[in-house]
Amino acid sequence: MATKTLGIILNGATGRICRTQHIRGGLAQIYAEGGLPVGDDVIMPRLLLAGRNEDRLADVAREFGIEEWTTDLDGALADPDFPVFFDAAATHLRLDTLNRAIDAGKHIYTEKPIAPSVEEGLALMRRADEKGLRHGAVEDKLFLPGFRKLHNLVEQGFFGRIVGFRLEFGWWVFDGAEAESQRPSWNYTKAGGGGLLSDMHPHWRYVIEGILGPISRVACSAWTAQPERINEDGKRYDVDVEDATATLLELESGARGSILSSWARRVRGDDLVTFQIDGTDGSAVAGLRQCWAQSAADTPRIEGFNMGPDAATMDFSADYDAQWTEVAETAPYKNPYRFGWEGFIPHVVTGAPFAHDLAAGIRDVQLAEASATASKDHSWVDLPVLA
Repeated sequence: MATKTLGIILNGATGRICRTQHIRGGLAQIYAEGGLPVGDDVIMPRLLLAGRNEDRLADVAREFGIEEWTTDLDGALADPDFPVFFDAAATHLRLDTLNRAIDAGKHIYTEKPIAPSVEEGLALMRRADEKGLRHGAVEDKLFLPGFRKLHNLVEQGFFGRIVGFRLEFGWWVFDGAEAESQRPSWNYTKAGGGGLLSDMHPHWRYVIEGILGPISRVACSAWTAQPERINEDGKRYDVDVEDATATLLELESGARGSILSSWARRVRGDDLVTFQIDGTDGSAVAGLRQCWAQSAADTPRIEGFNMGPDAATMDFSADYDAQWTEVAETAPYKNPYRFGWEGFIPHVVTGAPFAHDLAAGIRDVQLAEASATASKDHSWVDLPVLA
């Protein structure tokens, strides 16, 4: 096999997602293993780190042994040795940045959301297609070990007819007064491109549709649980986006389900995110890593609440968790972000099919947009297939 390089610009390289997930969990591993086999060749990623802070860029470069980095994004886009552009920088700048990359003739791969709206996302994709450029959107959560196990159970027919599902996510994000916030302040402002719907519903779209099939319509309630916060400079500011949501969904299959997401809930349960599917032949619930199942044959017969004459005689003896069986590992662990690069690189090099293109990323935005409309109008909103 011949070894060939593929130049990739990583914009926003010093951010947590790019540094710890895309580089450490994906591209650095591919490089350390001698490249990615694609057809008769081995593709070795050649990385150019791009960002605004020289010291932080140099630090990332030292950590991973990367020789090339720059604060000059225009210069990077003009370099023909780097035909691929990846964006993980500021959300509110993304649309303009991706359009600049398309103007420079770069294949684009991007974090979500790919655009502020469906309309702008469609325009972006048309521009890339007109130039014959490859494109992709990061959809990593579908490859979490727990969700992969859940997907396998669906493919095996374990559930029978699926009747319902629920996805619950979140943790307590400090407001900056009681303790330092774990999330940047832009997450809580419209001007910064923040809001829980645009941040997390794009993930839940591809997870739900990737495992259970197309969503047909949604209803949603979104609200602000913590209306005042303190930013990184110690200044108090008003939150003008939602930080908690409750969404109802109907699938084309007829199944119904819900999404509960919040940055104002304390964690009690199996994981930070859990996805439960219920069917006539069994149920299963997955977290980030683990998955538990209960078949119809193992489902206990519950008659109702057993109430005694006082608190001491109430029946608390049932251990419901013990009635579920953990689903075995289906494959060795691989960082979910690496799956994306292992699909996108062959897509660029050979034109191999890639399911997670900008069309998928637009569909992700569509769920967030429809949910916001449903919350504002107190109505159900259809989620039509995008032309």
